[in-house]
Amino acid sequence: MEISIREGGPDDIPVMLGMLDSCVEWLVGQGRTRQWGTKPLSQQQKTVESVRGYMEEGTAYIAEVDGVPAATLTLTDKPGSYLSHLPPPGEPEHYIHWLASDRRFKGNGVGSALLAHAAEETRRAGISLLRVDAYAGDDGKLVRYYESNGFVRTEAYTLGEHQWPGQVLEMRL
Repeated sequence: MEISIREGGPDDIPVMLGMLDSCVEWLVGQGRTRQWGTKPLSQQQKTVESVRGYMEEGTAYIAEVDGVPAATLTLTDKPGSYLSHLPPPGEPEHYIHWLASDRRFKGNGVGSALLAHAAEETRRAGISLLRVDAYAGDDGKLVRYYESNGFVRTEAYTLGEHQWPGQVLEMRL
């Protein structure tokens, strides 16, 4: 199995949305519906606009396994506006959005490969702070996943009327 990483473009948006849908289906199958709900994200205009917007603002990356798209993330220079209530870091940063994998590739290290690539791209840009936010509810597996990839917890937060629990994590480079 060979993992390669390439830049994504507008033609990759359907592939990226398909990966997000794969994650939703997997989460629903585990009874973990609070993170992204129960409906395919590709059918939610807000999500489609978010994926497109972050791609226009930054750079999307696609990890491929033997030439097949397997995972994605987008790297920008700031968090989403939904985190505007948190204090800014006071230094340049890169921020990870929409990390997702086609769940057929779960356990093959494609997400970790993308996170390592994001760290390398951040270093290459002369930036020493890489951040991400994640769903922090249920069993906390997602936060622990980021920690297992070298991130440390910073600010915890809750969003909206449903008190969606989130966690910002960072990696110093």
